[in-house]
Amino acid sequence: MPAMEILFWVGTGAVLGWMSYAFLGFNEARGLAASIGIGAVGALVGAKGLAPLFITTAAPLDNLSIPSLMFGAGTAVVCLVLGNMLYRRWDI
Repeated sequence: MPAMEILFWVGTGAVLGWMSYAFLGFNEARGLAASIGIGAVGALVGAKGLAPLFITTAAPLDNLSIPSLMFGAGTAVVCLVLGNMLYRRWDI
């Protein structure tokens, strides 16, 4: 099942990246692929890397859960905002 979880997190981040590009205009100069990539990596890092550090549960966080989804989505949004700010400020 781990491959399905990774695909879920990448898909969640990709959808958030697409939404930020289409509706908010983030990373317009870099393109849609950059927004999708930033969102996907951010969600994967948040859900698989940060969520286990901050969420304490009786059961292990091997399964999909709402707190992991929130960490993944939140990290993807933060990465998208930071990516947009870096590009506008320093053209990175």
